[in-house]
Amino acid sequence: MSIFPRMSLRLEVENYLKEGFMNKEVVLAFGKQEAERKFETLLNHLSHPPSFTTVRVNTHLASVQHVKNLLLDELQKQFNGLSVPVLQHPDLQDVLLIPVIGPRKNIKKQQCEAIVGAHCGNAVLRGAHVYVPGIVSASKFMKAGDVVSVYSDIKGKCKKGAKEFDGTKVFLGNGISELSRKEIFSGPPELKGIGIRMTEPLYLSPSFDNVLPSYLFLQNLPSAAVAHILDPQPGEKILDLCAAPGGKTTHIAALMHDEGEVIALDKISNKVKKIKQNALLLGLNSIRAFCFDGTKALKVDMVEDTKGEPPFLPESFDRILLDAPCSGMGQRPNMACSWTLKEVTSYQPLQRKLFTVAVKLLKPGGVLVYSTCTVTLAENEEQVAWALRTFPFLQLQAQEPQIGGEGMMGAGLSFEQLKQLQRFDPSVVPLQDVNLDSLREARVEDIVWMANKDCIGFFIAKFVKCKSIQENDP
Repeated sequence: MSIFPRMSLRLEVENYLKEGFMNKEVVLAFGKQEAERKFETLLNHLSHPPSFTTVRVNTHLASVQHVKNLLLDELQKQFNGLSVPVLQHPDLQDVLLIPVIGPRKNIKKQQCEAIVGAHCGNAVLRGAHVYVPGIVSASKFMKAGDVVSVYSDIKGKCKKGAKEFDGTKVFLGNGISELSRKEIFSGPPELKGIGIRMTEPLYLSPSFDNVLPSYLFLQNLPSAAVAHILDPQPGEKILDLCAAPGGKTTHIAALMHDEGEVIALDKISNKVKKIKQNALLLGLNSIRAFCFDGTKALKVDMVEDTKGEPPFLPESFDRILLDAPCSGMGQRPNMACSWTLKEVTSYQPLQRKLFTVAVKLLKPGGVLVYSTCTVTLAENEEQVAWALRTFPFLQLQAQEPQIGGEGMMGAGLSFEQLKQLQRFDPSVVPLQDVNLDSLREARVEDIVWMANKDCIGFFIAKFVKCKSIQENDP
């Protein structure tokens, strides 16, 4: 059941998205009315959190069963004895599924209010507490220990430090303030700890702040599928071209049993630091992370590669992951996006630059996986069609496991090609209230099916390079 307004977009962006979802191929196949309904349903789903929290077990350090038992104990503590099931995903065996309970009824709204920014609000709906930097406004009488109703300023209209706010706000639940209003807004600017500890969130989802940090990595379900689809093997040399914060990089290394070499690139130094921290925390030694622009990762002069640092010689990697920078239109929950059309459309040329570099760095017979966390046709299926035209020696490959839906029509791909893609589209299932009674009655297969469908919007394509292009560059 829908409880939030549909995702709000600038008109130019909404029209652009709608045009993609109501393209000629789709309208011809399903009819205009059905295409429009599907688009509206998608915008509605994107403003709500997914039905499951998914975590990946670091199998390099512990077994899935051991970590599952530790997690069940942790959830009992967090949920005051409530017994929420934890399921191992049958096709992604290192992934655990935790149902999100909600939206919860009968939470009494308090007179004392705190307004948080949209980004903070999205995190709260997925189990986070409210950290001080996320608080935009608080009632003038708020003091430490008060029970506070927390709201999200989804359109970014609330002034920092305001004592009240009458604009568009969405209720997220109640919490206990750790600090007074004065401490939040007049305290030192470096104040970063928890400002409000959520005690009655609208959606009951576990907090993973410092929970089993060496054993668990919080990761959306399609993101956890990507490394399995890449299928890295021990001893191989793998490139993660746009790697931060390192979730997929560390997953690749774990699947290889930490045997081989995983090169991770990102052009922002703080993000590279995060990759290194995550590798250290998870006990993985095969990862080497560099602060480097992926578009420049190809060595143009054919001098001997001595250091093993970027840029790299052509055809030097067995497998490459391009989890491309994208418009992020599949992230959930996202109630409002203020991006301009220019910003949304700026990603396609960058993705093509990165893809071209990836193809040239891949060995003949090597595998390239391309993924995004967006729903636009231009960044997904259109990129696949472009790649197959531009690089005729690339072939689409079937993906294993196939847990998402097929690709969307509209880019001129054949039905067979669309079946080889995976588009995770949350609009294919109705929004549902989830409570413990309904979970107890549900079959495991139905719960897993729901987890596969009601996740973030995501896209995956897998290619194999059939021959060398050293002699014949496109």
